[in-house]
Amino acid sequence: MARDGFALILITTSQDEESQLIARVLLEQKVAACVNIIPQVSSLFWWKKSIEQESESLLVVKTRIELIEEIIRLVKEVHSYDVPEIIALPIIGGSHDFLEWIDGEVAPEEIQ
Repeated sequence: MARDGFALILITTSQDEESQLIARVLLEQKVAACVNIIPQVSSLFWWKKSIEQESESLLVVKTRIELIEEIIRLVKEVHSYDVPEIIALPIIGGSHDFLEWIDGEVAPEEIQ
């Protein structure tokens, strides 16, 4: 199993088309084992000194901790936002079989 552990990364996007693009980039680059797309998330947030409200999609990315920085780099290359939400959370436990699956689906560091 991965020596550094696993993470979930949360990413919001402006629309389904952008969500599909980012998910495919992460999967094709072998830095994510799975990306769930949750459409129609209502987001309220501060932006330039006012409260904004947008309908967004939410990506939930399953990966290894050591790939977080590469995922951030890839997402920033294709994301439409000036400041995209990219938040990584450690996975502190879970199904051993599922975690082994994640480990087997993402590329080893030396390949990237």
